[in-house]
Amino acid sequence: MNLKNSSYFRMATVAVALLIAAFIIMVLVGVVTHSPPAVLIECLLSEEIQFAIRLSIVTSVISTLLCILVAVPVAYALARYTFPGKTVMNMLMDIPMALPPLVAGVGLLLFFGVSPVGKSLAAAGLAFVFTPLGIIMAQFFVNLPYMLRVTRSTFQGVNPRYEYVAKTLGCTDAQAFWRVTLPMSANGLLAGSVITWSKGIGEFGAGLMLAGATRMKTETLPLSLFLNMSTGKLEYAIAAATILIMISVVSLYAFERYGGATHVY
Repeated sequence: MNLKNSSYFRMATVAVALLIAAFIIMVLVGVVTHSPPAVLIECLLSEEIQFAIRLSIVTSVISTLLCILVAVPVAYALARYTFPGKTVMNMLMDIPMALPPLVAGVGLLLFFGVSPVGKSLAAAGLAFVFTPLGIIMAQFFVNLPYMLRVTRSTFQGVNPRYEYVAKTLGCTDAQAFWRVTLPMSANGLLAGSVITWSKGIGEFGAGLMLAGATRMKTETLPLSLFLNMSTGKLEYAIAAATILIMISVVSLYAFERYGGATHVY
């Protein structure tokens, strides 16, 4: 009797998983196949979509590199060391991830638009409001917590004994990190970088508030989708959505393939 109940429970849970998977597939396939292939290709090759692709790639790559540069030392400190305020720091690092993107965008707009720091940066030639630099900053602010969590999880998965052995052989703390911990964390860092880049290229809310939505200036793929849907150019919006779906699928595959035991939450 217990075996029969267990079998029914297993079938029920698997059935729910299959139904959800089928639902997701139908939604995505519906977007990709909405336009005839010839029309989709024509839209993808248009000047506007090509500009959005280039801007999205450039800004997301730069913001991802910034996330890596910041996340690696911060994640290592949080994974290896105990210090006063560590719990508070963990919470603060996660706040951008919990905030609605539009709220994050409003905060960034006020900071870079009217605060003394923002005005000083603008006077020095670093204008973030309604410029591509604002897109990079929005992507960095919103996506840093994801890179940080994956990186910290990766470092926690590396046994610190390896570092202790390296130190007994004459390595300093920095040398043990570069020669032992970092190489052993390569797959996790790669997975985190890919998923951070994917989220960066799809960032919409914060980028809209800080950089605006100006065609052929701050028009990334998500903003292109928004602008074209707003003006009734459905085929162009579908083209932008198709590219974003393809990027998401490839990025998630790379994350699952190389991420190992790393996780975001």
